Amino acid sequence: MQQLIQTYSAPIGRVLLALIFVTSGLSKIAEYGATAGWMESMGVPGALLPLVILLEVLGGLAVMLGWQTRIAAFLLAGFTLLSALLFHSDFSSQAEMTNFMKNFSIAGGFLILLATGPGPFALDTRKNTSAN
Repeated sequence: MQQLIQTYSAPIGRVLLALIFVTSGLSKIAEYGATAGWMESMGVPGALLPLVILLEVLGGLAVMLGWQTRIAAFLLAGFTLLSALLFHSDFSSQAEMTNFMKNFSIAGGFLILLATGPGPFALDTRKNTSAN
């Protein structure tokens, strides 16, 4: 049982950790104008939205697939912390405080992934295995 958990927890964890970014990035494409307007209302240039979408979708997919995992995890951790500070720092609102802490928790997960690597069933692992 322990072997089963060790084999599947990392790939399942990568998918669960990254899924929110892929879906969020895709929804930003569908709601592009509204999202750019909201960013600008928060003091962040809407012109950055294409970069946000690319990072969320491509970074999320990279983590899911275990491709360039440590780089993607580092970038998404930084993005998530910055997002918390810029968009969820109204601590007078319980919902915003919860979102702030959620973002910090997600960033923590990415930092663990950065430290430990992608685990089994990752393109990074397959690449390293085939090189030996």
